[in-house]
Amino acid sequence: MPLKKSQKSLKKWTSQKWTTPSGKKSSETGEVYAPKAQINRLKSTKKGRRKLAAANRKKRAATRAGKQHAKHGLHKGKKR
Repeated sequence: MPLKKSQKSLKKWTSQKWTTPSGKKSSETGEVYAPKAQINRLKSTKKGRRKLAAANRKKRAATRAGKQHAKHGLHKGKKR
């Protein structure tokens, strides 16, 4: 039986390697988690590095405020 669209998306999402930009735990660094490929794409350009730095600032601020989830903007435009 073929997979539904949502099941395919979940399968793809779980097969991705998720990490932080530094490769360390987010609880230690306060950095965002994202797929490794996305982080590498962002790190490769100046604009991407600024976007990643802004996302990390938002994540750290939300963590300091006691929030579990932060709206950092890296996953903008994706249905969640």
